[in-house]
Amino acid sequence: MMTPQQKDLVKATVPVLREHGVLLTTHFYNRMFVHNPELKNVFNMGNQQNQRQQTALAMAVLAYAEHIEDPSVLLPAVDGIGHKHTSLDIRPEHYSIVGRHLIASIQEVLGEGASPALLEAWTIAYEQLATLMSGHEQKLYQQQTAKVGGWTGWRPFIVNKKEQESAEITSFYLYPADGGSVADFQPGQFISLRLFLPQLSLLQPRQYSISCAPNGIYYRISVKKEIGSQHPDGMISNRLHEHIQEGDHIELTAPAGNFTLKQEGNRPQVFISGGVGQTPLMAMLESLTKQQVNIPITWIHGCRSEQVHAFKDKIKEIQTNNDNLKQHIFYDSVEAMQEDLHQGWVSLDQVPADVLDTQAQYYICGPAPFIKKHVTYLTSNGINIEAIYFEEFGPASLNFN
Repeated sequence: MMTPQQKDLVKATVPVLREHGVLLTTHFYNRMFVHNPELKNVFNMGNQQNQRQQTALAMAVLAYAEHIEDPSVLLPAVDGIGHKHTSLDIRPEHYSIVGRHLIASIQEVLGEGASPALLEAWTIAYEQLATLMSGHEQKLYQQQTAKVGGWTGWRPFIVNKKEQESAEITSFYLYPADGGSVADFQPGQFISLRLFLPQLSLLQPRQYSISCAPNGIYYRISVKKEIGSQHPDGMISNRLHEHIQEGDHIELTAPAGNFTLKQEGNRPQVFISGGVGQTPLMAMLESLTKQQVNIPITWIHGCRSEQVHAFKDKIKEIQTNNDNLKQHIFYDSVEAMQEDLHQGWVSLDQVPADVLDTQAQYYICGPAPFIKKHVTYLTSNGINIEAIYFEEFGPASLNFN
């Protein structure tokens, strides 16, 4: 247990973390990868290059220091991180490695400002956090193995089918190589996939939302090709498009994530997406319509043009069989105007006012600016933030609570 004096020492580092947190976490990752290069196979090296991972970790460390008196307030964030960690097969022993390099980084970055008492306080603080995190993750692992068809760690799958959804997005139908069943999941969850990248000589994991309803037999992911990208962020997606063929083997971890369909009672459901952000929402939409629920469903999606608009025929088919589904599509460029088709970026003030329903639940997926724009619009028009759920691309950076 931390003493009051040790908590005060940790809290005293808050101003430094606010100003120099990314400097500290950048030093930490560089140090860890030098001493434990095998962890490059665990971390997304694309997020290392664009500094999103360093920024996300800096925000997490800062939040922990700010709430050291009562870390329980961070439990929602702990749950989100825990889902990501289990999807990467993070185990308790990894926390020991991270802790060693984090404390060493604090000492090296702060220099004379890192007194023995401060380092001891942060060591105890980190051990408390590691115990909290690994304990929560153990529960998530147990939940995964308790399911029919569930597992932990990396499991081989076969690409049974590739299906082009648009000029940029292709769906991959993934079946277990062992012939067993697959665990059901909550619509909106993701799986981690890993491939060997010859360009980096590394195994690299990436998370992809499951884009179909649970079925017990296969998972479908729908992946955008990052045309012309040589950045590690796009290497796995492009390798899937260019090198992975039907019949090839890949490895997956079990479904994870807490951006899921809530569906409380008969509340209307509103889905808002940009580009490939519609993939987790497709799983939600398919699940809702398979249940044949008679509730209002609004589908709002934006992309550059009809050519890159994935799932448009599937959604039309769903709409044909479900009178309660309305859709509003936004294209940057519109060749021929149609009903419920709008030109420009997604703008909620261009759709009927009844989309602003205080009884509705809202699901938003896309890049951070896209999410921020629509959350701001909804909350400023009377929608409770607790009725809005969102997931952004890459490491989390948004918090509206």
